[in-house]
Amino acid sequence: MRRILVTGGLGYIGSHTVVELQQAGFKVVIIDNLSNASVDVLDGIFAITGVRPDFEKLDLREKATVHAFFDDYDDISGIIHFAASKAVGESVENPLLYYENNVGSLVYLLQECKDRDINSFIFSSSCTVYGQPDVLPIKEDAPVKAAMSPYGNTKQISEEIILDLCKVSSVRSISLRYFNPIGAHESADIGELPIGVPQNLVPYITQTAAGVRKQLSVFGNDYPTADGSCIRDYIHIVDLAKAHVLALQRLLSGENTDVFEIFNIGTGKGTSVLEVIRAFEKTTGISLNYRVVDRRPGDVIAVFADTSKANTVLGWKAERTIEDALASAWEWEKKVRQLTN
Repeated sequence: MRRILVTGGLGYIGSHTVVELQQAGFKVVIIDNLSNASVDVLDGIFAITGVRPDFEKLDLREKATVHAFFDDYDDISGIIHFAASKAVGESVENPLLYYENNVGSLVYLLQECKDRDINSFIFSSSCTVYGQPDVLPIKEDAPVKAAMSPYGNTKQISEEIILDLCKVSSVRSISLRYFNPIGAHESADIGELPIGVPQNLVPYITQTAAGVRKQLSVFGNDYPTADGSCIRDYIHIVDLAKAHVLALQRLLSGENTDVFEIFNIGTGKGTSVLEVIRAFEKTTGISLNYRVVDRRPGDVIAVFADTSKANTVLGWKAERTIEDALASAWEWEKKVRQLTN
């Protein structure tokens, strides 16, 4: 049984990917510093899979600690790297935090890959690397433009670093540029539970519906879109998690055709913020208290994926609807808040 390291594995995307890895027969060890996650997520993973993954609490910014971890776990076959700060607005306000955490930790991980012959590396990237696209839907060969936020820039820089290493070493990598993950596992044993004020739309919606937040803010209704709000490609978290397993299996089996491959992971459909709100209201029967406020720095107008490469090369496609995702997100929120209806 191959052991896979999942950094940030107690976070939202990481935990769902751990579930899919374990259900695919992999042995998992998680690194997480618990800055935006809870150790209780391990209980949710165990409830779903019947297996409790190994877990090490450590900070990937500490090079010596990272090195010592790999001394202790010397049988790792591949790495899926999620651990990163990811709030666009926060990155604008505190760029150095993002460069230290997102870029520095990546370098330390890749150094261990190179030195220890760990040759399969899956990188958690983002559609933000495309900036404001010229053409929609976005294909993988679309130009990478100047980033619109420090967060986006860290993803661009990270991909460049990985490619540079792959060119001169035996490390092989796949970068999954995914769009906007939403929803929760159908069991409601794991889901998105940000610490503090949510930075993403759907958890703010569900917390508003649950009464945790008084009002939802829509950042702008004067964009050049049908209803004036931003458009994104919202993908169910379980579909996204499954893509990571397929990408990892592709590298481990040597099916990759390049040292560094890129895949867009989305639904291929754009949905506006106001459309998401209306879909939630229709799915749950709950009216949301929201108001339109000023635009948020760093937001692009519209972005959604061309997923044909992932569909044909990875053999992956998004199977769940936005209604499925919103319903599961609400079931998760109700469980967390212990709501009865």
